[in-house]
Amino acid sequence: MRAVRQAHTGPELIVRRLLHGSGLRFRLHQRGLPGRPDIVLPKHRTVIFVHGCFWHRHAGCPKATMPKTRIEFWREKFNRNVSRDHGIEQALVDAGWRVLTIWECETGRPEALKEKLRTQFGLKKQKRGG
Repeated sequence: MRAVRQAHTGPELIVRRLLHGSGLRFRLHQRGLPGRPDIVLPKHRTVIFVHGCFWHRHAGCPKATMPKTRIEFWREKFNRNVSRDHGIEQALVDAGWRVLTIWECETGRPEALKEKLRTQFGLKKQKRGG
């Protein structure tokens, strides 16, 4: 598990590129906020978590499989992860932040993800060309 990256993951980089390309500016992994969100957009008072489907148990996702060995260990670990995620989200909401969770599987469809971000931040579609 030591090899599992916590920051600057592939899915996180995809989300950051989309946000930056849409003209949004952000901070990364701000220490003063509960859970150290992956992306913080202070102007919009919004935080974004880019969650891995396996580790954070994305409901209904084929990537959220259960390992075949040490099932009780993994069940407890996943339950703690999900419980911690809910607690962090609630603490952020209580502090006046909007919380957006983007799942790893969503980053595989950049156009749909771009639309989700557009909707969240009220952005206009960018015109192509000069």
